[in-house]
Amino acid sequence: MLLSSLVYPMFAMVLLTVVVLGILFRSRVRAVRSNQVTMKYFRTFQGEVEPESTAKPARHFSNLFEAPMLFYAACLAAMLTRQTGLTIVLLAWAYVVLRIIHAWIHLGGNRVRYRMRAYFAGWVVLLALWIAVVAGVAFSGA
Repeated sequence: MLLSSLVYPMFAMVLLTVVVLGILFRSRVRAVRSNQVTMKYFRTFQGEVEPESTAKPARHFSNLFEAPMLFYAACLAAMLTRQTGLTIVLLAWAYVVLRIIHAWIHLGGNRVRYRMRAYFAGWVVLLALWIAVVAGVAFSGA
């Protein structure tokens, strides 16, 4: 049962990415409609200054294809090597929760001090997840 339970935090990260994509799309439509930027800007992302209202979600969306890829890889590695004990599942969920908190802060008030803490905590949990997977493989002989 725990083997497939890593699918759920992975799916939660996919849903977070889709939500941020929706926020990004809405912010770009709003920016064009309010004449903050022209539609032409989005062809090459040059020639105008992108408003903060679209730059923040764009940067956050891109960020969801950086460190989280290591999360997906860790979950898949855990599943393939059958290292899916409670600790690994809890670490996976902790990472997802921290990424949600990070998104909430970044796309909300964007208080850098709090955003950096959430981001750093996510990296700590991600490293712990990888260490747990590797240790599980090392000690089980998988």
